[in-house]
Amino acid sequence: MIKTLLYILFSYYAFKVLSRLLAPFLMKYAAKKIHEKFKNQTRQNFSNQETNKKPEGEVHIKYNKKTTRKSTSDFVGDYVDFEEVEN
Repeated sequence: MIKTLLYILFSYYAFKVLSRLLAPFLMKYAAKKIHEKFKNQTRQNFSNQETNKKPEGEVHIKYNKKTTRKSTSDFVGDYVDFEEVEN
């Protein structure tokens, strides 16, 4: 029983020490990967903007063909705000 507790405590402290030593390297690696991903994404967006560039002054309007209309059966009534008056 005591042997098991000592193994658990040793493992816990070994993990704690190793995580303190390795955490900065892991964080630096993760930040580098995120930076590269962001850089590639912005480069890709910038190249898409250049290829889809429209001439200056040209206007495009996109209409939404699916219009939702509220039916009159949904109408319940008007909201009336009131305040209580004490006598």
